[in-house]
Amino acid sequence: MTSLSLRLRYGGFVFALVLISGLTGESQAQEQIRIDAQAQTSPFPHFWEQMFGSGRAILALRESYRSDLRAVKQVTDFRYVRFHAILHDEVGVYDEDEHGNPVYNFAYVDEIYDGLLKNGVRPAVEISFMPKKLAFNPDALHPFWYKQNVSPPKSWEKWDGLMTAFARHLVERYGEDEVAQWYFEVWNEPNIDFWNGIPRQRSYFELYDHTARDLKGVSPRLRVGGPATAAAAWVDDFLKHAAQNHVPVDFVSTHGYADDTVEDLFGTNEDIPMDDRVCRAVGKVRKQIQDSAMPKLPLLWTEWNVPGMKAARDTSYVGPALANTVRECDGMVDMMSFWTFSDVFEEGGPIPEPFEGHFGLRAKGGINKPSYYDFGLLHKLGDQRMANSSSDVIVTKRKDGTLVVAVWNLVDPDKTGGAKKVRLVFDNLRSGAMVSESRVDDDHGNTLAAYKALGAPRYPTEDQVRRLNAATELPAPSRKRLEANYLDLDLQRNALVIVEVTAGSK
Repeated sequence: MTSLSLRLRYGGFVFALVLISGLTGESQAQEQIRIDAQAQTSPFPHFWEQMFGSGRAILALRESYRSDLRAVKQVTDFRYVRFHAILHDEVGVYDEDEHGNPVYNFAYVDEIYDGLLKNGVRPAVEISFMPKKLAFNPDALHPFWYKQNVSPPKSWEKWDGLMTAFARHLVERYGEDEVAQWYFEVWNEPNIDFWNGIPRQRSYFELYDHTARDLKGVSPRLRVGGPATAAAAWVDDFLKHAAQNHVPVDFVSTHGYADDTVEDLFGTNEDIPMDDRVCRAVGKVRKQIQDSAMPKLPLLWTEWNVPGMKAARDTSYVGPALANTVRECDGMVDMMSFWTFSDVFEEGGPIPEPFEGHFGLRAKGGINKPSYYDFGLLHKLGDQRMANSSSDVIVTKRKDGTLVVAVWNLVDPDKTGGAKKVRLVFDNLRSGAMVSESRVDDDHGNTLAAYKALGAPRYPTEDQVRRLNAATELPAPSRKRLEANYLDLDLQRNALVIVEVTAGSK
């Protein structure tokens, strides 16, 4: 085992990083991947970067939240954001007067949605949770720090009134053409402890039926869907119920994480690697849709993330895991919402310090994580994909003919593995093509290492955050002319590399 010391200086800081290579002859075994520059292509929409999740609605009023949103939008195709609790009492939407008559107040709702739209992002409206004065059980509080109410309503008539007033207000304020481009998702994970209706499934279906009909009563153009379940559950039952009862459904939504159990996702005891579970679950749900009475419905995977073991979400592991998920899920899902774009997040209370393994692309204080740079790299991929049998590559083409190839070396945090050499062999490519490389690995975009080298301050100052981001910002892509028909790449453990080849085919 060998070690390499790297000293990085920026703005008065010196970051000393010690990298342990641990390379063996076996880990250096070369993989060869052939790429035909004239191969047929198929559409490749960037389904993984169009929607992101975030904590809860009221956080969207904070400048730290909006700053992170703008930063992520700069490097991705960020179009929609989803969050919990637009009906939470802290948003102040629902009250009752002394006679029990409903009183609505959409002032904070307007500030929340105005802020998103001004920053070029639309809401995916998760309709949750229950205002206490409308709750059948005002004490049915979830254990999250912000204590949302998970009860059904005490009156369906009052729930219908709230949903109608809510939708009508949005259409009046933003216009029907605008709101028709939003998504309205009924509740969050009603199959677990975010919903305490009895029995769970039947009572959720009743909630969905009322809500969907209320929204459509305001405008048939509003898009409503569900069941927004954890672990890819209930979709077949939900679609059967909707078809039998003529309930409108414009899209299916559900969740699944790479570290959900196989039993929860599939009801089996199969040995399915974590890196394959999300897309395996996506495939299961897609087939359920295809087998239903509504086989063409869009599928929105409104929560997912890579495994969280050993604080992996703060490391370079995210890039290869993300790329592998994109490779596997392509063609089966319309949008995937990575949970979350920001660590402005309070399910367990205020995050006390950066890099505690939370979900976001930016750590507390606005520090870019490796995952932030990973999403930026994958944004470079073209909008046409070429088939390739390798499990470590995505081959795409842009409209101008540029080949864009993502290559990675995925090693799970609980597995052993080291660096490897990969040779990309290009067929039907003119000689002398220009090639550029960009990468995220332990030496590029590794903000966590730089943060630790700084002494891991619990409360980094704005200047420290600025310097950390500047010091780890990815450099301009390296460029060279391809003298032969191949390119050799050295990939560290959990490296993600983007290769751009700017030359036409022969």
